[in-house]
Amino acid sequence: LSYSICILEFIDIYRMTETVHKLDTNSTSQDDYVNQEELNYLNQLKDIIDHGVRKNDRTGIGTLSTFGTQSRYCLRDDIFPLLTTKRVFWRGVVEELLWFISGSTNAKQLSEKNVNIWDGNSSREFLDSRGLYNYEEGDLGPVYGFQWRHFGCPYSSMTADYKGKGYDQLQQCIKMIREEPESRRIIMTAWNPCDLEKVALPPCHCFVQFYVADGELSCQMYQRSADMGLGVPFNIASYSLLTRMIAHITSLKPGFFIHTIGDAHIYLTHVDALKVQELNLLTDQTLIYKMIGPVLVKHSLAEAKGTIIKRLEFIEQEKKRLDDALEKAKNEVVAQKDKINSLQNLLASTTTE
Repeated sequence: LSYSICILEFIDIYRMTETVHKLDTNSTSQDDYVNQEELNYLNQLKDIIDHGVRKNDRTGIGTLSTFGTQSRYCLRDDIFPLLTTKRVFWRGVVEELLWFISGSTNAKQLSEKNVNIWDGNSSREFLDSRGLYNYEEGDLGPVYGFQWRHFGCPYSSMTADYKGKGYDQLQQCIKMIREEPESRRIIMTAWNPCDLEKVALPPCHCFVQFYVADGELSCQMYQRSADMGLGVPFNIASYSLLTRMIAHITSLKPGFFIHTIGDAHIYLTHVDALKVQELNLLTDQTLIYKMIGPVLVKHSLAEAKGTIIKRLEFIEQEKKRLDDALEKAKNEVVAQKDKINSLQNLLASTTTE
């Protein structure tokens, strides 16, 4: 899959409408286009904020987390699901996807284009923290693109020549879409258990299945871990673009992108930004509803904003309470260590005497 083919005709996506197709797809008139799918994304955020479990994580920041969620985005009629309630780094989406497709594992190729999304995970300090002392700075190990294009090939470094080595999952998927469109085995995985200790960061979006029906190509992606505030808008755009690209070169029309998530989480440091994002959408009185039992009832704009603010203020208070409790526990640990040291010193002096 050449670089030129991948970029072909996708400049038009820049000017695509910001709206997304209504979930009821029986009609395709412009009057039936509403931003329902973006509302569904914001409702996922709301569910995490309302019902998420406070969890610790590898970053030390802490998250609110729920398990198991799915959303569906229409790609028909030149609709592209780029969120409108937050800025999405569109050029970064395109450059990273082309980098994946190339099979590269060299993060410097992105940073040279001022796409710095992998800089932190390819730094000398981070690689050393993963025990990858033999990697050059910028070497991410056998990550997404390598698994897509060279699955099963032994990995040595980002500068090695892997051309023709391993199993080219992406090319095989394209071949099956063309030759066996009815197949239920059009699958691509970035999750290779044998390589997990060799990568700077194990893949988050790790399993993809393509589906052909009625001349349309759809894609479902499973993501084991999803940063809902920062990463998910990027992931939605990336896999929707991949689906459009493959549909184009296989003479199909884009259908849907289905996003299935395992651990869907919001970092505690992102709460304020998501508060603004949710409030910014509440500008049209006709879009605001709330659930009372099984019934959707119209909700006033002022009440909706007030509810969001109260909910997020509670989260901030809860975060402070838990942080204070953690600090207290740390102080108690230090105090206990001091006592142990004192007893050890006393024992040592007694033994000497």
